[in-house]
Amino acid sequence: MKRQDLNSILHKLLDEHPTLSDINFTVGKPVQAEVDGVLRPACADLGLGTLTPYHTEHIALALIGPDRRLVKNLLDTGSCDLSYALDARARFRVNVFSQRGFYSVVMRMLPSRVMSIEELELPHVFKRIAEERNGIVFVTGATGSGKTTSLAAILNEINRSKSVHVVTLEDPVEYVHPQLKATFNQRELGEDFDTFANGLRAALRQAPKVILVGEMRDRETVEIGLSAAETGHLVLTTLHTIDASHTVNRLVGMFELEEERLIRIRLADAMRWIVSQRLLPKVGGGRVAAFEIMGNNLRVRESIIHGESEGKTFYEMMQQSRPFGWTTFDDSIVSLYEKGLITEETALGYASNRAEVKRGVDRIKAARGEKTTDIEGLRIDQDYARKIA
Repeated sequence: MKRQDLNSILHKLLDEHPTLSDINFTVGKPVQAEVDGVLRPACADLGLGTLTPYHTEHIALALIGPDRRLVKNLLDTGSCDLSYALDARARFRVNVFSQRGFYSVVMRMLPSRVMSIEELELPHVFKRIAEERNGIVFVTGATGSGKTTSLAAILNEINRSKSVHVVTLEDPVEYVHPQLKATFNQRELGEDFDTFANGLRAALRQAPKVILVGEMRDRETVEIGLSAAETGHLVLTTLHTIDASHTVNRLVGMFELEEERLIRIRLADAMRWIVSQRLLPKVGGGRVAAFEIMGNNLRVRESIIHGESEGKTFYEMMQQSRPFGWTTFDDSIVSLYEKGLITEETALGYASNRAEVKRGVDRIKAARGEKTTDIEGLRIDQDYARKIA
């Protein structure tokens, strides 16, 4: 398959599903577009039908092109990452991988421009994150939860307000930042550096004030990232964890037991914010983000160093620090329900603590004059005592 043929398919996909987030080419399935978190068949009139191994392999080769490094990665490790531009219409983050001896391709749609914090309607705390001068900020969540988009919005705020040097280390480069007030150098794994650890080590010699690390994948990268944060840099990075507590445990778990005490102390001093995200189905279609946000104070530092204990959990600290912009997922979800953006079923399904969210939902329903229970028709059996006697 030639690239122009692939481009025709991609144009057709975007015409059919303008709001798609992902494109999926898998053997045994038709071409699929993911819209609002749901995969839908697409391009039925092109006559492709169910994709064969021949189809997906040729699509993969058209995307990879003559890049020998990507071919070697695919053969050696079973997958490779790349970026792909569809003329001037769209850009994609692409992963080609093998499964059961066949190749599959997933293409993540990237917005054509970097959106601001205001446009994304992110919490006001994101402005404060952009104002930090040093330390490390973690944005966490599952794949496809919007971590990269949130980080791009923070960098966009820095770009508009500060005359600083920003170095990004990405796999691949997703958002291309214009040269505004800040100076951006965006480096891509495989093209400009070989590993995140080596790229981060080199970045320390490139006089940046802000460093974006696409993902903290291993212990060496975490260690260098902490060193960068300790020496006056602002480090922004992502992790695949579900909340603040799991983020701290995951970072500490990357190190040997005898190093745990030291790494906890370093993390307590360097960490500035942990922001976790989940995308929830929105009433009327689309998706809306729920956030868990934890900053750093004396109580948080103490719990990072000594571990959480009864009465000293990160969850409780976030609840008690709401006036400072901190929030738990459960509080964020209840707020979305109160605004009418999600249903009660969605709120309970995505909750961290279902009982906490159920109480919040019932409180809102009671204030609206709605029923909070389905149990009806109960009455006292006056004859019960006499029957027993």
